[in-house]
Amino acid sequence: MRSSLPLAFASLLALGAPALAQKEAPDAAKHHADTVAEQVAANWASAPVEEVTQSSKGTARVDGKAIAYTQTAGTLTIRDEKGKPVASMFYTAYTAVGKNRPVTFFYNGGPGSSSLWLRMGSFAPEHVRTGNPEAVKPAPFDVGPNNDSLIGSTDMVFLDAIGAGYSRPLGDAKPSDFYGVDQDVDAFAKAIIRYTTKNGRWTSPKYIFGESYGTTRSGALAWQLEDRGLALNGVVLLSSIMNYGVRQSGFDTIHIGYIPSYAATAWYHNRVPGGRPASLEQFVEESRQFANGPYATALLKGQDITTEESDQIAQQLSRFTGLSVDYLKRANLRVSLSRFRKELLRDGHETIGRFDSRYKGIDADAAGEEPEYDPSSTGITGLYVGSFLDQVTRQIGYKTDLSYRLSAREGGDFKWDWSHSPPEGGKQNVADVTADLSAAMRTNPHLRILSLNGWYDMATPFFSTERDLKHMMLEPALRPNLQFKYYPAGHMVYLNPEALHQMRLDMERYYAEGAR
Repeated sequence: MRSSLPLAFASLLALGAPALAQKEAPDAAKHHADTVAEQVAANWASAPVEEVTQSSKGTARVDGKAIAYTQTAGTLTIRDEKGKPVASMFYTAYTAVGKNRPVTFFYNGGPGSSSLWLRMGSFAPEHVRTGNPEAVKPAPFDVGPNNDSLIGSTDMVFLDAIGAGYSRPLGDAKPSDFYGVDQDVDAFAKAIIRYTTKNGRWTSPKYIFGESYGTTRSGALAWQLEDRGLALNGVVLLSSIMNYGVRQSGFDTIHIGYIPSYAATAWYHNRVPGGRPASLEQFVEESRQFANGPYATALLKGQDITTEESDQIAQQLSRFTGLSVDYLKRANLRVSLSRFRKELLRDGHETIGRFDSRYKGIDADAAGEEPEYDPSSTGITGLYVGSFLDQVTRQIGYKTDLSYRLSAREGGDFKWDWSHSPPEGGKQNVADVTADLSAAMRTNPHLRILSLNGWYDMATPFFSTERDLKHMMLEPALRPNLQFKYYPAGHMVYLNPEALHQMRLDMERYYAEGAR
């Protein structure tokens, strides 16, 4: 008799087959999904953990003098306190041979902006050429040698903020780990120290150069670098904003800070009642005295100001703004920037720019309350992006599958942490970095600050910059280390060819004085 065990075993297998099939099906599906995910991840564009560089040679010509230089595009790996890679910061550098050459680190603002604007517009050996002030034409672009390059005075390193340009977080690091005043400063401090170490620049004179929000970064960064053992020779602030706290809605300091910029703009557009004074500088100085004196006193009184006082202030304010006395009184002597930009040239159905108030635009609705666009910010993006990518990829030969982001905002989920912890005092809800910069200057009494300003910059008005920096409460011995320069330009001073030339000369003197 044949044994029934094999049959029974087969029956059990048959009974268990559906269960096994059900178990194997999700396992196979999971394996397939994991395989696909691995293939996608392998082909997903990401920043390199290992630092990469690509270089080429070039020759600049400044004031007839030929200067050979090396241009480099590369990445700097940023690590946390345990040595784990957390971000890759992209940079472009321009270096020349010479003894004791300074190195200057440049960056734009945003926050979250790439350094494209400074890189293509200011002091690199090649730049884009723009008019003054006029809209930029489409391609072919006017790009070529920069006679106002600083390559004769300093090596230059242009850094992109994490999330912008080709800079990205690494591994499981999140963009939010870098999207904040202090988080951003920490990343830049580590990148600058890394570049300094990697390229043997510890004994070189070192400077940082920030524009717009980049000046906020510089204020805090100057202290962080000092505190980490990297002493700077200088900090250059272009179109500054150091204290965001006093720029919140409801503070009279906002209105006071704009008056000299309004005056410069009214002067430029020939809207000064009674005729335009011969000297812009003298007219602006008069507006400073008015803003700091009678105007500030009047605003401080709030609703308790008398009708007679209000009439007197409105008359003076009209002279410096070009707006009617009646309009100023109806605005309670407080004219927001958007209203000023709409009102100054309203009778001609024109508006003025925010980044550069010399530019004029035309709105579809001439009776509107605010300008519909900024005529000073249109038309240059394509010029800058196309020119930069051509130089980096074709001239230098840098290759990557990443897309170049003008701003970290393009990556989505951009939420900036505006809080800040200064060297002394409690945590701030909104950053004021003047305490950081003054601490760096006191710790390093040889640190020199150069503030560069455009008369027609409405985004970061120069009088507010003066107020911020003059509230560092420096001792008399340190005050000569703070200098101010002014140019007939807007927020991006280098867009004006004449202003760029003068700024280059001022910078060359600044470096020469630092070498003494």
